[in-house]
Amino acid sequence: MAGRADVLITAEALVNSLAAGEPVTVLDVRWTLSEPDGRGHYLQGHLPGAVYVSLDDDLTDHTRTGRGRHPLPSGAALQAAARRWGVCEGIPVVVYDNWNRAGSARAWWVLTAAGVADVRILDGGLSAWTAAGGSLETGPVDPAPGDVTVVYEDLYAGALPTLTADEMDRRTLLDARAPERFRGDLEPVDAVAGHIPGARNLPSTVLLNGDDTFVADAAVADLLGERGIGPEEDIGVYCGSGITAAVAIAALTASGRDAALFPGSWSQWSSDPDRPVARGER
Repeated sequence: MAGRADVLITAEALVNSLAAGEPVTVLDVRWTLSEPDGRGHYLQGHLPGAVYVSLDDDLTDHTRTGRGRHPLPSGAALQAAARRWGVCEGIPVVVYDNWNRAGSARAWWVLTAAGVADVRILDGGLSAWTAAGGSLETGPVDPAPGDVTVVYEDLYAGALPTLTADEMDRRTLLDARAPERFRGDLEPVDAVAGHIPGARNLPSTVLLNGDDTFVADAAVADLLGERGIGPEEDIGVYCGSGITAAVAIAALTASGRDAALFPGSWSQWSSDPDRPVARGER
C-alpha cells in the first residue's frame, strides 16, 4: 500500500533535490474549470526546467464519447505526450499546479494508472515552492525527448482501480464536489443537478490545509469517520468529470487508503436519463 512519501514531495525536498543536481522531471499542470489553458501563466513564471502539460489536450481524450467531460487518454497517446515532456525511464517525475491540486492530481493519477513509476505531487503547489525560496523561470522549456514506456494501453483498466457506472454499489461512494453541487442546489456545468444515490459528500478542498498542502493522515481518517466510513470499507470517488476526484484519491492514497475512481463521474452519470439522481444532504 502506498504512503505519503510515495504520493507527495515537499517543496523543501524538491528545492534541495534540484539544487543538488539530482535528476527529476518537473511538469507544470495548471488548470482550472474557468481557465483550462494555463500556458500563459506558465510562461510568466514556472519552476526551473518545468515543462507545461495541458490537462485538456494531453491528459484527456475528447474524441471518446459517453465517458463524461474529461475521458481518460489512451496509453499510446499518453506515452507520446510524456516522451515530448522529456519523461524518462528511471527518472522521478514531480507534477505541480497553482489551484487546489486539481491539475497535478490528475497528472499523478493518469501517469500512475498508465504504469509510470515514481510520480509525485508537489505538496502545496506553486505557492509552497516560492515560500520555500524556490526560484522561477519564464518562457517555454524545450526538453530532450524522453524514453518512458507506458505499461497500460487502457487506463480504465490500468494500475489504479476504477469503477464503471454499473459498479457504483461495489464501494462506499464519495462525491468530491462542492456541497452546493452535491445537494443539487445548483449545477453550473452538467445538465442535471444532484448526486449519485448513496454517495457521501467529501469536497476535495476539505482535504487541503490553509496553505494548500494535503491534510495529515489522521485528519483524513477523521473526515472519513465523520461520514460513517470505517477503516475496512472499500471507497470509490467521483466528482464532476474525474478531475478533483483525483485530489481526494491522492489524499486517501497518501494516508494508506485504497480508492477507486469513477472517471466519467457526474458528467457521465447525469447524461444518462435512466440513471437515478438524489438531491439534498444524503
